[in-house]
Formats: sequence, structure tokens, C-alpha cells
Amino acid sequence: MSRYGAQFGPDVTFLGVERCSLDAPASFAGADVVVLGAPFDGGTSHRPGTRFGPQAIRTTDYLPHDGSRPSLALRTDGLRDLRVLDAGDVEMYSGDITTALAALERAVETVTRSGAIPVILGGDHSIAFADAKGIANVIGHGRISMLHFDAHADTGDIEFGSLWGHGQPMRRLIESGALRGDRFLQIGLRGYWPPPSTLDWMAAQRMRSYEMTEIGHRGLDTCLTEAFGIAVDECEGVFLSVDIDVCDPGHAPGTGTPEPGGLSARQLLDSVRRICLELPVVGIDVVEVSPPYDHADITAALANRVVLEALSAIARRRQDASTGTSWDPSLPLLADRPTEP
Repeated sequence: MSRYGAQFGPDVTFLGVERCSLDAPASFAGADVVVLGAPFDGGTSHRPGTRFGPQAIRTTDYLPHDGSRPSLALRTDGLRDLRVLDAGDVEMYSGDITTALAALERAVETVTRSGAIPVILGGDHSIAFADAKGIANVIGHGRISMLHFDAHADTGDIEFGSLWGHGQPMRRLIESGALRGDRFLQIGLRGYWPPPSTLDWMAAQRMRSYEMTEIGHRGLDTCLTEAFGIAVDECEGVFLSVDIDVCDPGHAPGTGTPEPGGLSARQLLDSVRRICLELPVVGIDVVEVSPPYDHADITAALANRVVLEALSAIARRRQDASTGTSWDPSLPLLADRPTEP
């Protein structure tokens, strides 16, 4: 499990944060967050290319890669107020999905046992099985809930003759017992998949899936508030899984299975901020960024900001907890600054 670096490009870290290596526990001792790359697209059913996602998410930013990003909205610097390290990519051979997922699960479990929050950069969505299960192995099976942003339910059974793929990880997680079906919250579903038989299975597991029509009628904030109440009931923490195709293809064209009619980039970022401010997040993955299908780095830039928004909000949540304060999101940008030179 030594530092592999980057499989598909130079060994750079997320926006210049310090490196660590999972075979050297001292290198990540005391870390708040450890970034892992999962450059894998062996579970893809349509357009490949997500193996290049981790590199794009790490590097797509117009500011210096200096390990610092002060948030205008939250008045925190998620890369400095937290100790964020990057362990490089997990070695994941696309020709052997079971071996690849097992390696990722071990890496995520190692990070979780250290007390750090793993942030995994995908990769296709098949990696969510390893990500969530690796954390559940430490916190306890059935003790973490899932907030899953996606155009697709990813609850297929056997697809293309296989139990494993990017359309099946959520079913495999529930079947394994790592996660409970009744603590599985899905946001942004739409379109023409899965079929009725799969929806029947989801209902039998007592999953809660917020399709875009419901979100449009009730409002995203209302749906999120309801989901939050379910997510923290009888669970120790929340895993956040963001498939970038939850956004409309106009906001995220670089993905393998684009589906029109999704969230806007603003809605996704606001949602991630709320989740990491209000809930005990124990792990995050950002998946399905496929740079070969991107345009002007739109999708990679959004995924990069999803990570930053999460880290900034986690830093704010911890700061509020230590000071006994509560962040007011309506506060004007310059309200807490001196007005005299």
C-alpha cells in the first residue's frame, strides 16, 4: 500500500497539499483529511475516461497550487484550518475490478482507522462500494448512512453479466450489510433507468430516492432537510457520494452517462456545503469525472470545487464546535471586517 503517486500523469497533490504514504503511518498521523485517488473506469457501462478523473480534480484550478484556499462564504481555509494530506493514487488495474476494489477498500480502511476523513477522487462510481465499506469496517456495519447525489440509482443487480460495475455499487453495499437500505438517501435521480423491477427492490429496502420532479415541486432545501433527519437517525456518521452527473450536462459535460435535467452547479455546491456544515461526515467521494469528454475543464473545475466546498464546511463546523458559535450564512462578505483603514 505504498504511495503509488499518480497512475496517469505526474505525482501532484490536491492543490499542493503535503504528501503522505499509507505504508508509513507516521506520515499521516494527526491528519484531519487524507485524499486518495481512485483512477478506475473498469466498471463503466458507456463512455470511459474516469481513470483520468483524479488528476483533473487535483489540478484544475486557476489559483496557485500552494495548499491554501480561503473560502469567501465560510471564512475558513479548508486546506490549512484542517490538516489535509494526499496519499496519491491507489493502484487499480481496470482489467480486474474485484482486485482493484479490494485494494481501495484496504486503503480507505487504513485512513479511517487513523482518525482522518478519507476523501476519494474517482474514478467511476463502482468505487463507492470500496469507499463506504472501508469506512463501515471501522465505524461498524449499519452505523453509517449514505447521502448519494446522482442522476442514476446505481442499484442494478447483474449488468453485462457481472455483479460489479458503476451501476451496481449501492445494491452491493446494502446486500453486504455495510449500509442499511433505510438510511440510504438519494438526491437528483431522473431519466429512464433503472427499470420497475429495480425500483421494486429499492422500495423493499426502504431506500429514500428524491427524483428531480419531486425536488422541483418541493424544493431542494426541503428535501435535504428531510433527508438529514433520516441520515442521522441511529447512525454514527454520514458518507457523502457525489456523482458529477447529478448536475445537468450543461454544468458537467465531462461524464460517462450524461442525463439532461439535473441540478445546477450552484445547487450542488450549496448542498455539499449544507451537508458538511450540518452533518457528521465521515467520508466523501467525488466520481464520474471523465476529462476526455469535458469542455474547457467545466466538469473538472466543478468537481474540484465540490471537494473544496466540503473541506471549507468541515473546517467551519469544527471551528463552530470549538468556539460554541453558529455560522450565519446570510452574513455580508465584509460585515466582520473593520470599516476604518
